[in-house]
Amino acid sequence: KDKFEGNVTFNEVVFNYPTRPDIPVLRGLSLEVKKGQTLALVGSSGCGKSTVVQLLERFYDPLSGTVLLDGQEAKELNIQWLRAHLGIVSQEPVLFDCSIAENIAYGDNGRAVSRDEIVNAAKAANIHPFIETLPHKYETRVGDKGTQLSGGQKQRIAIARALIRQPQILLLDEATSALDTESEKIVQEALDKAREGRTCIVIAHRLSTIQNADLIVVFQNGKVKEHGTHQQLLAQKGIYFSMVSVQSGT
Repeated sequence: KDKFEGNVTFNEVVFNYPTRPDIPVLRGLSLEVKKGQTLALVGSSGCGKSTVVQLLERFYDPLSGTVLLDGQEAKELNIQWLRAHLGIVSQEPVLFDCSIAENIAYGDNGRAVSRDEIVNAAKAANIHPFIETLPHKYETRVGDKGTQLSGGQKQRIAIARALIRQPQILLLDEATSALDTESEKIVQEALDKAREGRTCIVIAHRLSTIQNADLIVVFQNGKVKEHGTHQQLLAQKGIYFSMVSVQSGT
């Protein structure tokens, strides 16, 4: 297949959810992420951050404006092909009632995934050493009836699952919001490693985790109100500056 690079562009995207047509979610959103860059989306809940990810995955299409991947309209692309290039780590990862290996392999369930690939994905997600300490290692059952894992362990299995398909674009939905500090640090290291060489879009919850993003975009009422690097935005002393001040308690 043609080499997909992972450039993402939103041009004047207007969107509301079909069930709530009177509530505009995105009102002419424009943003651009170049291949290999990390874009962080910040703003209060309900401001349209998650919608950006849903439009990329093509759960919905924009009412007007365009979503482009490598310059091609997302809605012109084969949806399976498109989703094969996206790796997704959500806030509350769901583990299935089967082995750890099967849970990781599920990330690319259109083919037989080799054990080497599973182990490599687990190593990349900082979870391999932990799995090796379990009596049944990769055959350990997890999920409802299986071994109970901590939030941080689940999150890292979910990262391994997202990486198994070698995605060009990684979508992280507030993936570090529900963990204690120690787990968060380990998960954050795994995410930093996972981002290398990929385009990454982070829906940020804790602002401390996105300070090194290439571009931070501040949403308000479905539009970009501020954008820049962490330092640039602090210097503006605007919305981002006050959000950081609130979170760091200064």
